[in-house]
Amino acid sequence: MTHATSPSEPSQQNMPLVNVLYDGILTLTLNRPEARNALSPEITSALIHVLEQAQRDPAVRAVVITGAGRAFCAGLDLRWAAENWKTGRSERLPFQFNRNTYFEAMARGNIPFIAALHGATLGGGLETASAAHIRVADETTYFGLPEGTRGIFIGGGGSVRVARLIGFARMQDMMLTGRVLKADEAERYGIVQYVVPKGQQLAKAKELALKICKNAPLSNFAITNSLPRIQDMGYDDGLFFERMVAEYTRSPESIQRLHQFLDKTAPRVRPTE
Repeated sequence: MTHATSPSEPSQQNMPLVNVLYDGILTLTLNRPEARNALSPEITSALIHVLEQAQRDPAVRAVVITGAGRAFCAGLDLRWAAENWKTGRSERLPFQFNRNTYFEAMARGNIPFIAALHGATLGGGLETASAAHIRVADETTYFGLPEGTRGIFIGGGGSVRVARLIGFARMQDMMLTGRVLKADEAERYGIVQYVVPKGQQLAKAKELALKICKNAPLSNFAITNSLPRIQDMGYDDGLFFERMVAEYTRSPESIQRLHQFLDKTAPRVRPTE
C-alpha cells in the first residue's frame, strides 16, 4: 500500500491496481484502461492483497474505488475467460472464489467503501459497485448485466447484492433483455445514491469519504456490518440485534463525542445548501 504525502498519485502506471493512501482515504484505481478495466486474475489478486493490508492498517479510515480511463469497469475479462474456460469447471473455481473474496472484503470488512463510477459499469463492474456502501456516478455512467447475452451467469454476489438494490424483477429484466440503465435511472432505482456532472465523481466520493473519516470507527463498523445483517433477520430478531449493537458501540469515544455536542463544540446537523 502506497502512503502519499500529497493527494497526487505516485507513478504506478504499469500496475493493474493503483493504490494511494492520503489523509485517511485509500484510493484504489482499477488500471486497465485499454480493456475498460475488465476484471482479470491480476486485478483480482491485487485487490485481495491491498484489502487484506487495509483491514489491518488503522490509518485507513475509508476506501474510494474508481477506474482509470473512460470506464469504471466493463466486467469480467471475456478475452481471458474465452482462453481459459476451455477446460473443466474445476479450473475456473479458484478465480471465481478469489472474486468473491474481494467482494466480501468490501461489503463485510471493517472499512466503509465509496465507489466513484463513470462510463461502463457492467457485469462484474456493477457487482463490484454493489459491494460498496455508497455509490457516486457521474452523468456518463451506464449500468448493465449482459451475462445472458454472453452465455454466462453472474458470479460475484450480484444475485444477492444487486437484487437487493433494485429488486429481483428489474435485475431479471436487465439480465434477460440486456436492458441498460443510465445514471438518472440508476439513482431512481437505488443503484447509486449520488449523480454528479461529468468528471466530478471522484471529487464527490472523496468529499464523502472525508466526512466518513470523521466518524467513530466503531460506529462506521456497526453501520456497514450490522445494517445489512439486520435486513436478513426477522422483525423481532432484527430489533434484538439492533439493541445489542447499540450497547456494543458505547465507548469512551462515544461519551466524549456526546459531551462535545452538549458543550456546543461539535458540528450541528444542518441541511446542505
